[in-house]
Amino acid sequence: MFGHHGAAVWLGFTGLVTALLILDLGVLNRRSHVLSFKEALSWSLGLIAIAHLFGLFILWREGTGPALEYYTGYLVELSLSVDNLFVFILIFSYFGVSAEAQPKVLKWGILGAIVMRLIMIALGALLLDRFEWIIYVFGGILIVTGIRMMKQQEGHLEPEKNPVVKLARRILPFTNYYDGTKFFTRERGGAVLATPLFLVLLVVEWSDLVFAIDSIPAIFAITRDPFLVYSSNVFAILGLRALFFVLAGMMDKFAYLKPGVAIILIFVGLKMISSHWVHLPTVASLAVIVIILASAILFSLRRSAREASRPA
Repeated sequence: MFGHHGAAVWLGFTGLVTALLILDLGVLNRRSHVLSFKEALSWSLGLIAIAHLFGLFILWREGTGPALEYYTGYLVELSLSVDNLFVFILIFSYFGVSAEAQPKVLKWGILGAIVMRLIMIALGALLLDRFEWIIYVFGGILIVTGIRMMKQQEGHLEPEKNPVVKLARRILPFTNYYDGTKFFTRERGGAVLATPLFLVLLVVEWSDLVFAIDSIPAIFAITRDPFLVYSSNVFAILGLRALFFVLAGMMDKFAYLKPGVAIILIFVGLKMISSHWVHLPTVASLAVIVIILASAILFSLRRSAREASRPA
């Protein structure tokens, strides 16, 4: 269950993550509110710094190989997490969620994402251990996802066709209005009804599940170590809420980020499928991923600068 890491390492990491969550959600942001750009940037940079320090801990404890695997996995998961933010923004825009209600949805969405990743990692590790051929299935999923992502229309979202939304509307009675930041509200007659904000939460959790299905095979292409898989995933997810407020007003400046992430998924999928015949060193994989991401960001910023310089 714990791989070659003992229970003490897992419990220590869990304690660190719990402390960071308590600090973020229970102390600094006990009352859900819209983070200022300065607050969000400070917390995002702080979490990135902690994630990198944890990589140095891996380097000190286990050596260069595992540390490179951790950093490569963290970079892949962080890029996928940023792409997930695009989806969150589209969901909030589609349902007309107020800025005041967004932090509460993000909080529960991120907590749900951490639990889902743990379940998916345990399942993925079990499948790879029992059925070696499943590696080709994982690789195929990544390639198909990458191709689908490249073909996807920008801003295209149809939550009403989501099976979770359809099921929720059948089972639960909903109001046709928001009640502040409440997921459920009590009407004058005493009936308890779900608000549209609860529906938004369900869609966010569904998107977390979809991204978990995509991201877990991606990280297993980098390393088979469950601890490195989970730690890199969790550190990428922890900063999502703050990163949302950093990037929310700048998403249009990263036009090529989604194609860049798609190319990374295709690259990792091909690496996974060919792993029995071609061994690509982790440092080479890290270099390829860094080049792809850096190119996507650079080309995006150049395009944004050109568009800004055009006369109105």
